[in-house]
Amino acid sequence: MGGIFVRAVWLKEFGGPGVLAVGEAPDPVPGDGQALVAVEFVNITFVETQLRSGTGPAPVRWELPVIPGNGVGGVVAAVGPGVDARLVGRRVVSSTGGTGGYAELAAVDASGLFEVPDGLALDDAVALLADGRTATMMLRAVKPRPGERVLVEAAAGGVGTLLVQLAKAAGAVVVAAAGGERKLKVPVGLGADEAVDYREPGWAGAVGGVDVVFDGVGGEVAREAFTLLRPGGRMVSFGLASGEWAAVPEAEAAERGVTLVRPQATPETLREFTQSALAEAAAGRLRPVIGQRFPLDGAADAHRAIESRATVGKTLLEVRRPS
Repeated sequence: MGGIFVRAVWLKEFGGPGVLAVGEAPDPVPGDGQALVAVEFVNITFVETQLRSGTGPAPVRWELPVIPGNGVGGVVAAVGPGVDARLVGRRVVSSTGGTGGYAELAAVDASGLFEVPDGLALDDAVALLADGRTATMMLRAVKPRPGERVLVEAAAGGVGTLLVQLAKAAGAVVVAAAGGERKLKVPVGLGADEAVDYREPGWAGAVGGVDVVFDGVGGEVAREAFTLLRPGGRMVSFGLASGEWAAVPEAEAAERGVTLVRPQATPETLREFTQSALAEAAAGRLRPVIGQRFPLDGAADAHRAIESRATVGKTLLEVRRPS
């Protein structure tokens, strides 16, 4: 497949969304242990908008020029040496290793591929690739028990919508916190028992005591949520939509009898978390919310939408390679 060019989104300078530009890239060739994926969908994350602006969390920083994108889904088009040729034609999702996803073709480590289960749409599988793994890891880290009150921050986001469903399946009473009436409708539609707008003054007082906090916002919202935890409560952070982590002192948590959970995972357990999320979705027990879709040449618009806090659920790029 070498010798031709594919469409890709390039980042050649840090800045606002407008610095993302569609151009050509050399057709990637799979090397030893790699598979070439004809990309159909690309997962976009909030962290990628930070990396694009040059303000991403340390120590991650892209070396320019770069094609962004760390999560893709498509069909295996070719394999490199040492890879089972029977993979060709299979539907898969995969991390790219950090970059290279916003393109029509991506060469990825074949050992990191996940075959998409029968009965699961490819776009849903891409939406679950990172967020399903994260949500499953967070849930297993805090182990909510039946009847416990669980607060899910950023409950209308990609991870939050999954946590609402997983916590409900575990028998918890789920309180969904999101910003604005439109966003609150999303977790309520997924089964949340209560919903609260964390942009409203005094929102925490309306929630009352909780046993678990899934913190996807950080900053002041997370610090307020922390005050709601009862003795024996657990708090785990999975995002920083506010731009900063919660920064709750360990000593303060210990004094209140609260545990700040920091999940530990190996490559093997991370893979198992992803496989679990894909299997749950294939069985109809977990549903990713894909709130926005943009074409490949709309990557800048996708980043603008995420940064404006206008998005719900997962944001995907839809890639269609011209025939």
